Amino acid sequence: MALPSISAEQRRARLVARHRLAPATRTDDVPRIVDDLVGLHSSDPVTVYLSATARMAHPDLAAVERALYQDRSLLRHHAMRRTLWVFGPQHARLAHHAATVDVAAVQRRNLHQQLTAGGYTDPEATVADARARIRDLLVAEGPMPAREVGLRLPELTTPVPIQATVQALHSRVLLVMGFDGEVLRARPTGTWINGQYRWAAADAWVPGGLGEPLPRREAAAGLARAYLRAFGPATRDDLKWWAGWTVATTKAALADVGAVETDAGFVLPDDVPDGTEVEPQPSVVLLPGLDPTTMGWKERDHYLDPALVPHLFDRNGNGGPTIWVAGAIVGGWVQRKDGTIALKLLTDVGAEARAQVEGAAHALEALLGEVRFTVRFPAPMAAELLA
Repeated sequence: MALPSISAEQRRARLVARHRLAPATRTDDVPRIVDDLVGLHSSDPVTVYLSATARMAHPDLAAVERALYQDRSLLRHHAMRRTLWVFGPQHARLAHHAATVDVAAVQRRNLHQQLTAGGYTDPEATVADARARIRDLLVAEGPMPAREVGLRLPELTTPVPIQATVQALHSRVLLVMGFDGEVLRARPTGTWINGQYRWAAADAWVPGGLGEPLPRREAAAGLARAYLRAFGPATRDDLKWWAGWTVATTKAALADVGAVETDAGFVLPDDVPDGTEVEPQPSVVLLPGLDPTTMGWKERDHYLDPALVPHLFDRNGNGGPTIWVAGAIVGGWVQRKDGTIALKLLTDVGAEARAQVEGAAHALEALLGEVRFTVRFPAPMAAELLA
């Protein structure tokens, strides 16, 4: 029996609608935007703001700031592939128990080994004592950067050997506490483009912290369901890569959600094509580096000409800032030192779409104002645009 069919054109139409890339799909509800994408990449703090505002009806950097640090309806946490993400509370809980717990176990083991190598006689007791002291400080006095924690608890600044260098004990312990979900990253010490965050006790920052524990298999099914809702159809390799799972975990999660295979990948049972096609919507948008739409699939041929990959992705597979037209990547962009957005189209999109791309660039310039930022993972073509 032939598999249900979903064409590349239909995949792009789904992408535009579900990822809010068309004007008619945009909203000013920032947490809803984040939930619709499962989460936003936060390895580069700029990504969070520009991924969200690109999908807002009325782009507003302050609205993203409020969601993160006033309403606290969004949480920043390490999860899939050891990447730093921003999630809504429900997806943060799923991602933590489906992905972060495995990473956290490795981090704890590594810390104990590093302490042993550094001459600490009882690494387990050392870490337990440091965790308790740090937590008590954060609960009593609120969020603070790692440097301030060291100043307040100088007894925890003893060195820990990390490969060819050393790091203070409290910094290493804070990192492990972060993976364990005991602390969360709060407001940065500088502006929104800064990645030096304050640390907060998780349950003091949001009631209940990351929520009650979930069985790993249940969490993996929940995360797979959220992923397929946003990115389906997706192949088994797409999900395995995106989640950082083993083949066994990926297969089990797909089975647990009743995923249905199509000729383009798996979809949820209620998302199987029924003969009614998604109507393509006009869409022109500039997305930042590491945007979740760019990074949502391992296999990208349905929205990206393979010949363009060397221009837009670095050797580690990190996607730089991209230009999207009708659900496909057609070029890239950078912000120059004078604040202008420089563009390079790698595909002929026609005069009308080119004018819309230029309009989107001017709108982004106005949104950023005097803010200047450097992309953490620039595209290979960035040097040419910055020259």
